[in-house]
Amino acid sequence: MHDHDHDDATYDLLVVGSANADLVIGVERRPAPGETVLGSDLATHPGGKGANQSVAAARLGARTALLARVGDDAHGRLLLDSQRAAGADTVGVLVGGAPTGVALITVDPSGDNSIVVSPGANARLTPEDIRAAGSLLAASRVISTQLEIPIETVTEVVRTLPAATRFVLNPSPPAPLPPEVLSACDPLVVNEHEARYILGDDAGTSDSPADWARALLALGPRSVVITLGADGALTADGSGSPVAVPSPKVDAVDTTGAGDAFTAALAWRLGLGDDLPTAAAYAARVGAASVTRQGAQESYPTADQVPAPAPAQEEAASA
Repeated sequence: MHDHDHDDATYDLLVVGSANADLVIGVERRPAPGETVLGSDLATHPGGKGANQSVAAARLGARTALLARVGDDAHGRLLLDSQRAAGADTVGVLVGGAPTGVALITVDPSGDNSIVVSPGANARLTPEDIRAAGSLLAASRVISTQLEIPIETVTEVVRTLPAATRFVLNPSPPAPLPPEVLSACDPLVVNEHEARYILGDDAGTSDSPADWARALLALGPRSVVITLGADGALTADGSGSPVAVPSPKVDAVDTTGAGDAFTAALAWRLGLGDDLPTAAAYAARVGAASVTRQGAQESYPTADQVPAPAPAQEEAASA
């Protein structure tokens, strides 16, 4: 069928995941039970980890498709429009079955937020939908997914993964992962919170991301990337010590969606043949660019807006 480099792939990246409308209201303080507070004008933004990743990769120039489910409603149209505007292919976006997923977000002046998520149509993205999209999966070099869709749907992606296609998972929000999903990850992409959740008691007393990386690899993924915010990332694939990847120093304005931009950029570059530290270094620069602007999808850089690596960053250091 496909040669191992997947040169005939139609898509560099297929994102299988969630699409939400983020409804954001600024408040002086978050309400106590039974209390009403007045807030700012409602802002509605396209969001959801899947839709965010798809937009991020498409803006960088990747040939990207999204496999997701939205409602037949205004929020669904907003999400489809934002995908198309970024250049992502919406052939895999299914419409109907439930209202579009919504995140209700209140943000106080310190930047702290409270969020209620209504999964809506995201919870209706089923294993059957994955099987029906077999030709889309087969046409993709890399498939990236997250956990804002049902775990059985993620498991079905792994079961139907074409031989030449690479699987990338960001287990967010964290949930227990079946061994067959863990063993397919190349890489498993986690932040510190997600790493600790997956390791559970195995995180032990160690605060060393390098120790976490080794412990995560022992659970079966082919490779692991731990994102460390302003400290960059750590990559591990079992061939030698974990490698620390720096992040450019930037003035963070809004970190919303930065992890999604990182994972999308990483998955795309891996599909183009970069090794793990090289792809992660590029992804860290993409994530850094995204935190310098407000919002999630609207903050994502195009390729020419990604900062160049600093000369000192040419050689990634061993951790």
